[in-house]
Amino acid sequence: MGDYVLTPSAQADLHEIWAYIAADHPEAADLLESDIFAACQFLSDQPQLGVKRPGWTDLPVRFWLVRRYYWIVFYPDSRPVQILRILHTARDISRLI
Repeated sequence: MGDYVLTPSAQADLHEIWAYIAADHPEAADLLESDIFAACQFLSDQPQLGVKRPGWTDLPVRFWLVRRYYWIVFYPDSRPVQILRILHTARDISRLI
């Protein structure tokens, strides 16, 4: 199994997402968090998956969508795989990266 690490920004993103959802539905927040961690683990095993978004950033990152609404932004060539951000699709991704 591969390894991954969340940057401080990704940790803050995940906490913000969890807190927002948990305010109304703590169980749903826990399930989403589990799905995001599972996706990060999957990406650490298959780091060349995901899509490039040259219109959003020139960084050598890829994007993986979780539950249709949350982008995991990661460096596929880093070891361990570095998770740069975890962002809702409604956010201005190019500005936040």
